[in-house]
Amino acid sequence: MDPVRLESAHVTLEPMALSHVEPLERAAADGDLWELWFTSVPAPGGMAAYVESALRRRAEGVHLPWVVRENTSGDIVGTTRYYDIVSDPSRVAIGYTWYAKRWQRSHLNTACKHLLLSNAFQNAGVVAVEFHTDVYNQDSQRAIEKLGAKREGVLRAHMHRPDGSLRDTVCYSILATEWADVDKWLQLRLKRLLHRD
Repeated sequence: MDPVRLESAHVTLEPMALSHVEPLERAAADGDLWELWFTSVPAPGGMAAYVESALRRRAEGVHLPWVVRENTSGDIVGTTRYYDIVSDPSRVAIGYTWYAKRWQRSHLNTACKHLLLSNAFQNAGVVAVEFHTDVYNQDSQRAIEKLGAKREGVLRAHMHRPDGSLRDTVCYSILATEWADVDKWLQLRLKRLLHRD
């Protein structure tokens, strides 16, 4: 998978670069996102290391990070990426996603995920897309379920959180055979969310 620009009428996903450090710092400051102990949003002063790590993982071929630009304002409002990229059978996970507080619970997440899922299934030809989240991140679980992903289970004591504690990970997936219906659902959901906003 190559770092390509993905764009819709509502959102643009730009391949992450070092020039995005300051705009991402501003986005993370909207809501003090680093205070959520179960997320990976860096604290003030930590964004450069966060971006550098993401770019190293992109160079290694294991992550593909983007910044999220909201098209109406032109602002960078968060980040997302592919990770756990596997070639046989072709699978990918979507995660490391966070948005400035003012864009949470808006149309933005649905628009971003629609772009990422479309690219994964229609361009990269994956057989499955996975989502993983902390068992305590109820907002993330609800957002993933609203995408049409199916809950597969919980990996207990699966990985360390940024604070060093052990995390139970809730796993979801969407299969390529389900994409046509999920695609229709996401387009309908996006229209409804835009009407509400």
